[in-house]
Amino acid sequence: MREDGNDGGQADGSGVSRSGVDQPEFLALERELTVLLRRARANQGEMAREVHPDLESSAYGLLVRLDECGQQRATELAAYIGVGKATMSRQLRALETLGLVTRAPDPADGRAWLVELTQEGRTRVGRVRNARRARYAGRLADWDPGEVGELARLLQQLNRGMEK
Repeated sequence: MREDGNDGGQADGSGVSRSGVDQPEFLALERELTVLLRRARANQGEMAREVHPDLESSAYGLLVRLDECGQQRATELAAYIGVGKATMSRQLRALETLGLVTRAPDPADGRAWLVELTQEGRTRVGRVRNARRARYAGRLADWDPGEVGELARLLQQLNRGMEK
């Protein structure tokens, strides 16, 4: 081992130094992301039920995407969420049945469908998202606003890195 504490840059095939994964920073990152993701999954289920008692928790992210981006093709939604066409079709039928989304043929391609929130869906999702942001504001009230912005920036950087 060299004096700088690494193993000479030997990689395990992933491009990461073998000793890199054992560094305290990566161990702490793994631990904290595990806690965050576990809480996020639980919160997603709660938020889905707040939108509609019969809403599957996995469909909540789909509604948020439509709220943020507006009308989209079903295939774009499936790619974003990371599910197949059959799963997306099933979720969209359920959301239509609940009155949260509407589908219409894409005028640019009659084989594709455009999906958008109904007014009821927009109202319900907006109410839940506002309540969630209020909870964040309450829980982080003792943080400096710059720290909140920095956390958001770092999470965005992490998310972009995970897309690679």
